[in-house]
Amino acid sequence: MDVTRLYFLIFGALTILGGVIGYVKAGSVPSIIAGAITGVLLLVAGALLPEHRAAGLAAAFIVSLLLAAQFVPKFIRTGKVMPAGLMSILSVIGIVVAVVAWLKK
Repeated sequence: MDVTRLYFLIFGALTILGGVIGYVKAGSVPSIIAGAITGVLLLVAGALLPEHRAAGLAAAFIVSLLLAAQFVPKFIRTGKVMPAGLMSILSVIGIVVAVVAWLKK
């Protein structure tokens, strides 16, 4: 399996899991909704990669960028590793992975 595809499948699953944890721990409905939507989009992007590489990479890049825009400032502001720090790291890695994969095609 392509490493890029594997990364976005794992990232998507972790994003969904994070949304569920946010809901269970804090009762945050926005967490579960946002986590489910972005997680599913990342899973779809990963699933698209073998056959529709450009569409999959574009979707993964955009979702990673949106997540980074949400979590990096929050991490800088609060310094909390969970969830802001972890999601910041995963999102920035997602941006880098998508760009590198795009340049390699």
